[in-house]
Formats: sequence, C-alpha cells, structure tokens
Amino acid sequence: MSNQKSDRSVRIGIVGCGSVMRGPYTQQIRRIQQLGLPAEVSMTCDVTPEGAQTAQRLWPGAEFVQDYRAVVESSDVDLVLITTAMQMHGEIAKAALLAGKHVLVEKPMSTSLAQAKELVEIAKTSKGILHPAPHVVLSATFKAMKRHIDAGDIGKPYLARAFYGWAGPNWGKWFYQPGGGAVFDLGVYNVASLTGLLGPAKRVTALAGTAIPERVVDGEMTKVQVVDNAHINIDFGNGVYGVVTTGFTIQAYRVPGVEIYGSEGTIQMLGDDWNPKGYELFENKKGFWELHPDLDPNWPWTDGRAPLGRVCS
Repeated sequence: MSNQKSDRSVRIGIVGCGSVMRGPYTQQIRRIQQLGLPAEVSMTCDVTPEGAQTAQRLWPGAEFVQDYRAVVESSDVDLVLITTAMQMHGEIAKAALLAGKHVLVEKPMSTSLAQAKELVEIAKTSKGILHPAPHVVLSATFKAMKRHIDAGDIGKPYLARAFYGWAGPNWGKWFYQPGGGAVFDLGVYNVASLTGLLGPAKRVTALAGTAIPERVVDGEMTKVQVVDNAHINIDFGNGVYGVVTTGFTIQAYRVPGVEIYGSEGTIQMLGDDWNPKGYELFENKKGFWELHPDLDPNWPWTDGRAPLGRVCS
C-alpha cells in the first residue's frame, strides 16, 4: 500500500448494526472524525428490521443493504467494519480481503482456527489491512504495564492470571449456538492481554464445558450448545504459565483485571482489560505497592484509531 497521504475520506462500510455498532463503534467513528481523520460511513448492512432502523437513524446519508456482499464488492467502500454475530466474522472478513478492502473485524476474527490462519495468509497478499479486535493492547494502561515487564521491574515473569465474565446475555440466541460461547465472546480479551504481555503461547489446555444447559433468551427457553464456563491454561515456555478464567456463569466479582507475578515483584491491572483503570506495581526492592492511575481514562475498548490511521495515511 502506498505511503502517500490522501485527502479523500476513508469510506467505511458497516456490516452488522446491532448493539455493538449502535453504541461503542458509532461513538468511536464520531471520535475519529472529531480528531480530523478523513473518515465517513458510506454503506451499512443488516439482515433485521431493527438493524435497518438503527442504520438509517445513525447514518442517514449511507446506502443501506441487506447482503454483506454488496458492501465488500462496492467501489464506494474502502474499509469494512464487521460487527455481526460472531459466526459470520470469518466469512465476511475473507470476502472483504479478497475484494481488496481494509478490514476491522470484531472479536473473534473467526470461530475456526483453520479459517483464522487462512485470513492471515490472505491478508499478506491483499491490498487491504486486516485488523481484528480485541484492541486491549492499544490502551495506555496495557502499554505502561508492558514497559515495566520489558524493563525487568518485576524480574522474570513466572505466573499470570486474567479474569473476565458475567451472567451472560439474555438476548441473541446466536451467543449460545455453535460458534458462540463465553470463550469467543469474553475469554479472547484476556488471551490477547496475556499473550501481548508475555508473548505467544507454546501450549494450551483447558477445562471447559456447559454449566447451564438451558437459558431464557429473547423470552424463550433456549438450549445452550457451547462452552459457558472455562479455565484456560497457557504455557508460554521456559516454565512461565498463565490462566484465563471466563464464563457466562459469573454473577459478580470484586477483583477484575490482569496480574503478572515475577521474580522481583508483581504488576496488576485495575479494572477489566477492555476498560482499564490504571495499574498497581509492587517491586521487592521498594517493598510497597505503587498506584498508577490510568493515563487515558477515556480510552474506548473499540479503539480502531491506530488501524484507521494507517489506512488514512
């Protein structure tokens, strides 16, 4: 892709106009525009009447369609933002990359490991950039924690934990159908955080299952066909291990976030990794906890400014 800057707006085609697009991503696109990046929404797409109403209310100047293929094939779209049900992410991302579009896809980029690898290979030769969520590694809190770890402030990391869950959605049956579940919806945040801080996994094992076989979803009793309760064990090599606890089985918790234990100290994120509130650092040589407030308290978990900035430049 050329490094020459263009004054023409990056034209965004949004596929999936549910709650994620309606709130967080709409706010983020508005914020990007306020920052002066040349971006506009040229097309929207959804298969439901509610999605159509949302799209036309939020982006009245954009063309609305019901088939995502119209978006990825349009000459009026440069970047495809995918915020559909998780089961469709990989298929749409593949089509968009093959069409030469830039792709910003919500997590996970695919519910299939084979397809995820295929997307990475396609992206290598596509004219477009592939940027999958989650964006947790872009937060100021994450970057500060990474600097401490890399500087050796906690010594050699030995153990890590990450935790995120809630009682689960009572809307959207697709959450509980094959390709859904707590690991794809929630656990991916923590996996991204731990691998971002400590490097890629060498081995992964897990205890995972369905704790609640039926739930009321959209007012109807619904069979749960996916994992809603999991412990994921990650081996980073050289005796370094991490664990991710996640599930649609957690009513409340008092200590969220990510914690890394090293030979010379400990560093703990305050708040969930998708909504960090700073961090605490304990160094043996000092003997006390230091509180570091969040450097960017308004950071949004939908932060797509970095990839969109690359497209704009």
